[in-house]
Amino acid sequence: MQYAPNKKGKFRNSIGEEGKRLSPQERNTFVNEEVPEKAILVSVCPNGQTLKRTEEYLDELEFLLRTAGGVTVKKVIQKLDRPDTRTYVGSGKLDEIKEYKNALEADIIVIDDELSPAQLRNLEKEMECRILDRTTLILDIFARHARTATARTQVELAQLQYMLPRLTRMWTHLERQRGGIGMRGPGETQIETDRRLIKEKISALKLQLAKLDTQKTLQRKNRESLVRVALVGYTNVGKSTILNLLAKSDVLAENKLFATLDTTVRKVVVGNLPFLLTDTVGFIRKLPTQLVESFKSTLDEVSEADLLLHVVDISHPDHQSQIDAVNKTLADIHADDKPVIMVYNKIDALESSKDPEDSDYSEYSENSEHSIRISAAKKLNIEPLRNLLYQEISRIHAIRYPYNNFLY
Repeated sequence: MQYAPNKKGKFRNSIGEEGKRLSPQERNTFVNEEVPEKAILVSVCPNGQTLKRTEEYLDELEFLLRTAGGVTVKKVIQKLDRPDTRTYVGSGKLDEIKEYKNALEADIIVIDDELSPAQLRNLEKEMECRILDRTTLILDIFARHARTATARTQVELAQLQYMLPRLTRMWTHLERQRGGIGMRGPGETQIETDRRLIKEKISALKLQLAKLDTQKTLQRKNRESLVRVALVGYTNVGKSTILNLLAKSDVLAENKLFATLDTTVRKVVVGNLPFLLTDTVGFIRKLPTQLVESFKSTLDEVSEADLLLHVVDISHPDHQSQIDAVNKTLADIHADDKPVIMVYNKIDALESSKDPEDSDYSEYSENSEHSIRISAAKKLNIEPLRNLLYQEISRIHAIRYPYNNFLY
């Protein structure tokens, strides 16, 4: 008996759920579970970087792959002074990876760096399979999670900007003169046509984003009467969960990388002070420059905020490097001069004998006056977080509206 999916994605037989006989097209519709692609992860451990740090980076790459729907079958690390300019890894390691690929029947090889067009072309020629670099993987996840028209436009722009210098690899089978009536003569090769069309598409997307940016700028100006607070931090540290707790909203919060791409603004009141709380896209190590450029209008919410809540996953073994990655991105968008409250989240996940409710975990913070330890999932220390927010927002409000202080 054949099965076809109903509108809810479940299975039904050839008669159908409502007793109606299905058409031949419906009866021939099958639902096959998508088989995850098997991948080999590859990284180079350069001088000045420990093997442990490289392994942690590969663990993050594995999380990225899992978020994109793939599964890791092997991790490969090579110690080199710096990545090989031709094939990223040495020739001996290349042969080793090829053996792993054949033995494990891997579909793709994922590199924990952004590859040059030449490296990408040489690796695909040697390995005879698809090669993904870190940037491609992140762009794929962004494309999967983009929901609004703005986010989709931003991601498409970033993908085209990344694709443009790599067209030779993608279109070698079309590198010939176009034929046909009226097309004889010098003309242009297919790859030149594709490059021109992509450039035109990039220009159109930039114009579209400029219009959207103008709209968002007007929206931000309309909100200037309220203090603005932005949640920033590494991806998957709990920013959306904190927004839901403080604003009593229901923004999507999942244990996935880049679950939230669209900027979400909610009005929150602490004590007697209203303010606007913004949830922004999460940052990550080696965040592609194309994404930083295309998400400029979204990141402007951070640049124009009065106060930043820098959320940190304190349970992560390498949380300090995550803090450094976020600070670097903030510097890139000229938002590193903002007042910051450090919010050390996930204290419940710490491998410690201490009771999270009874411990202050002061060893994780250099300045306790502008930091707090919480667990958004367990709702620990949320009220002290509100009190700290109230103090900071009161100070900002007093500077901005000195004549209205008697109201507060």
